[in-house]
Amino acid sequence: MAVDEMYDKCTSLASNLWWSWVPEIQHLFRDLDPVRWRQLDHNPIALLKEFTPERLYERANEMVLFTRINQSYRLLKEYMNSRQTWAANNAGVLGAKPVAYFSAEFGIHESLPIYSGGLGVLSGDHIKSASSLGLPLVAMGLFYAQGYFRQHLNIDGHQSEEYIDTKVDDLPIQEARKPDGEAVMIKLETRDGSLLAKVWEMQVGRVRLFLLDSNVEGNTPEDRQLTSRLYGGDERTRIRQELVLGVGGVKALHAIGIDPGVYHLNEGHSGFGPLEVVRQRMEEDGLTFENALRDVAAQTVFTTHTPVPAGHDRFEPDLVEEHLGPLRDQLGLSYEQLMSLGRIDPQNNDESFCMTVIGLKMSRTANAVSQLHGCVSRRMWSHLWPWRAEEECPIGHITNGVHSQSWLAPQIQTLFDKHFPLRWMDRVGEPEVWENIHDVDPGELWEIHNTLKGMMISFVRRRLTSQCRRRGEDETSIELSRTVLDPNILTIGFARRFATYKRANLIFSDLDRIDQILNHPNRPVQIVYSGKAHPKDEPGKHFIQSLANLRKDPRFSHRVAFVEDYDINVCRHLIQGVDVWLNNPRRPLEASGTSGEKVVLNGGLNLSILDGWWAEAYDGANGFAIGKGTSHVSDEVSDERDGQYLYEVLENEVVPMFYHRDVDGLPREWIRRMINSISTLAWRFSSDRMVMDYTRTCYVPAAGGLSCKV
Repeated sequence: MAVDEMYDKCTSLASNLWWSWVPEIQHLFRDLDPVRWRQLDHNPIALLKEFTPERLYERANEMVLFTRINQSYRLLKEYMNSRQTWAANNAGVLGAKPVAYFSAEFGIHESLPIYSGGLGVLSGDHIKSASSLGLPLVAMGLFYAQGYFRQHLNIDGHQSEEYIDTKVDDLPIQEARKPDGEAVMIKLETRDGSLLAKVWEMQVGRVRLFLLDSNVEGNTPEDRQLTSRLYGGDERTRIRQELVLGVGGVKALHAIGIDPGVYHLNEGHSGFGPLEVVRQRMEEDGLTFENALRDVAAQTVFTTHTPVPAGHDRFEPDLVEEHLGPLRDQLGLSYEQLMSLGRIDPQNNDESFCMTVIGLKMSRTANAVSQLHGCVSRRMWSHLWPWRAEEECPIGHITNGVHSQSWLAPQIQTLFDKHFPLRWMDRVGEPEVWENIHDVDPGELWEIHNTLKGMMISFVRRRLTSQCRRRGEDETSIELSRTVLDPNILTIGFARRFATYKRANLIFSDLDRIDQILNHPNRPVQIVYSGKAHPKDEPGKHFIQSLANLRKDPRFSHRVAFVEDYDINVCRHLIQGVDVWLNNPRRPLEASGTSGEKVVLNGGLNLSILDGWWAEAYDGANGFAIGKGTSHVSDEVSDERDGQYLYEVLENEVVPMFYHRDVDGLPREWIRRMINSISTLAWRFSSDRMVMDYTRTCYVPAAGGLSCKV
């Protein structure tokens, strides 16, 4: 292989984010330079920039990588060109009219920091599964030049935020272009002037991901920073971001030459988008607003993600008029008519404009993200349909899932490859595939799990040591960080956004009782925490501080660890190595939750409140439940009661089962529960199953102009 040919093949592999869920390609780049691979957040573009073609050739020759490079390149080409996909047989109508999937964030890989948490990771998993299934889908989001913040804790455990500029040259990204080759630039008119945005394009497997960027000449300095950070700034910043995403996203697709058959609005952030589609239909087809709205709504799918009232964006009327006024004029709407689209009560002039309301009104297909969340959402928004009974409100549910290939540890995948059917990774949404877990030797599964647990603990120790050194702590603290946690002890993981309703500190509500559990002489327990609080969420920051400072308490210094700067990489290590994943939100405020679904794939067991996905997943033999699936009207009573339930299930079920061993030293009942968890849950809560559900019940009917209920 010539030098240039080899360099071009490596560049092609790095330029399609397909590598982010293909371990063979990740290992190929890692072997070029393992130290730099880790230091560069596993970013192959940044890694390749450190090699000249000649030096890369020498390194590949040293490591005998030529065959692997050729094989990986061939696999990429075969993947991209294959037409033998699930969607080819099940979603033919979308071939000419693809799905346009809008989301405010996409969590694809840690090297692409355009996500903050669960919503973004779900969006990333959604488009990965769309790619794997061959679903004709394009995605639209925003390019955040500084992404979400990097988290640092000071010596007192207080969170601080650091924003770092992302180097575009280190990303597999290029300017999106019109059919004539001209770079795309969209223009949005507001009452106080124009707003411009360019469009970037990335390839995520077979899916094209477009990202709008306001940092262009012609914008004011304020507007050039508009898309720089996720969820930053005030309400005016937020509504301008959502104008760019929704209206700008539709304009961008039109300029690129893509004519979607379906518009999927993932949460209310893109709720303005259908108004621009309506405007285009009025202009192109001469329709009235009412007739265009009817047609566009039939094409629109809306997904709501939060049962927490504060999680729904609301704007004052003057902000809406400032930003949508020119579009309102083109639509021929009065001020009152526009405002009514975002109000539950159109006649209430004191009501603010809600993005979830416009999303529901501009779509004929709407869904929540778990069965329980569907019930909560119908109750929450029932006033939009006062003539219907609550249970008949047109909001169904499709429960969230996770992208198996992205979250499955390579060691577990190798084990499954031995026992599962050929090409089983193409069928992860089918229950029959996962029944083969019962053929796996329990001892082999347990051995691999312990290997992953050891790897996780090594990772945690490295991160804690680095944290201590950055803070300038003494050698005693650094030495403690090198030895914290024990691979032989039952290990609980808790990692997610530190919103107060998620009650991260619930397990420490009674310090004396948890001391007895964690430091039991024969059956000890340890806990690993990670997660960020929103920069403006002081109560959430206080939760982090209280947990991080447990390292200063001699009772917990070896039993509790807090890993800074939670991201996809930290999540991957934790969900692949913990014994138990803890989730204890106030019911029913967890819309779905997906971190526990990732744990299932790797043999960890869930210990959770019966909320979100776990309310429909738990069967008594595939994990553990906290409480009885009810909640008290008083938060204080609920917290006290759930804390007691948590301690009881730990003391009476979780801990005894983990430490009960047979003559071979195996926890047979625990392993049996691991196997039950994988066989009953891995397929049901995969994003492949989720996307197939969306395709059958939402996308295909919507592309045919039919409304449906999911």
